[in-house]
Amino acid sequence: MRYGFTTGSCAAAAAKAAAYMLLTGKEKKTISIETPKGIVYTPEIVDIVRNENEVSCGVIKDGGDDPDITSGMKVCARATFSEIKTDANGEQTSIQISGGPGVGTVTRPGLDQPIGNAAINHVPREMIAHEVQQVCQICDYRGGIQIVIFVPGGNEVAKKTFNPRLGIEGGISILGTSGIVEPMSTQALLETIYIELRQRRTEGTERIAVSPGNYGLDYMRHTYGYDLNRSVKCSNFIGDTIDMAAELGYRQMLLTGHIGKLIKLAGGIMNTHSREADCRMELLAAAAMRRQMPAECLGAILGSLTTEEALGKLPDDKSRETVMQDVMEHIAFYLDRRAAGKMQIECIVYSNEFGELGCTQGAKLLLEQIKHKEEKLR
Repeated sequence: MRYGFTTGSCAAAAAKAAAYMLLTGKEKKTISIETPKGIVYTPEIVDIVRNENEVSCGVIKDGGDDPDITSGMKVCARATFSEIKTDANGEQTSIQISGGPGVGTVTRPGLDQPIGNAAINHVPREMIAHEVQQVCQICDYRGGIQIVIFVPGGNEVAKKTFNPRLGIEGGISILGTSGIVEPMSTQALLETIYIELRQRRTEGTERIAVSPGNYGLDYMRHTYGYDLNRSVKCSNFIGDTIDMAAELGYRQMLLTGHIGKLIKLAGGIMNTHSREADCRMELLAAAAMRRQMPAECLGAILGSLTTEEALGKLPDDKSRETVMQDVMEHIAFYLDRRAAGKMQIECIVYSNEFGELGCTQGAKLLLEQIKHKEEKLR
């Protein structure tokens, strides 16, 4: 499968091309940079606008075979002459980097950049500075250059990303640590989860609500008065999320989710993607067997296509409650084992048809504590 290139690589390439055209007065149709991964990136340069004191140009982002929402967007740079300035650390810098329209601004603590800065992470900033400095050396230029990164349409696209949740306003982020986008990589998702966990921790909270997604949004709002949009979305990476939360110093975590996803935890499966494991009916049937449900009921569960259907095969409400007690005991055991004594984890499991199916002993109290804390922060 074909890898792609990050917004950081695009920004660095556009900045290098703009600087080259500014200092040489020559048009540049392609440019090469070396990504932190060691892979050379040679994109086409588009939308070139030149005059004596300013050059702007762009690079079209190619996400490879694992494209994201920013694939196909233009990441642009504007280069102008400037004075050598003193940075926040008191050091002189000849290359100043800022964000323009379509690049977000950081408004909350705990992110890669401080509040007020453009959401251009430190690795892309280093890439931009390195590539522009190379051009300055080639051209024997010893003055300053101002680089402004901008993304046409970035504000609208950002509304479909995690940026509004993270407190990045007005545009997309310029990201990337390796400079490339690897097909089917989970690293970007894990980094996003970690950033949100770290951000909440920076704000002082020691309790965190986590859910695989917004499935059951209406149920949680109507039953518990809790908006799942405020929880950290861990996707299928429940085990990794527990590890990261413990590393960041959280004392308590509340995990809420649908039976179809969380039933897998009863078997110690901490990555709930179907390609990792799909033993939902087997785990539910095992719980039913331990609670001495009839043999025909076990067969019906195993023959079901969904957990909602399987729950309906249990004889009555009391049987369902009994079986789910067993499921919750096993979920609690494996969650506690993953946390390894570093953090208390509680869990609420529900379904669309039957509502609340089970919860661990301290789950509802923890939910109230989380809601109270969030109300104070708002």
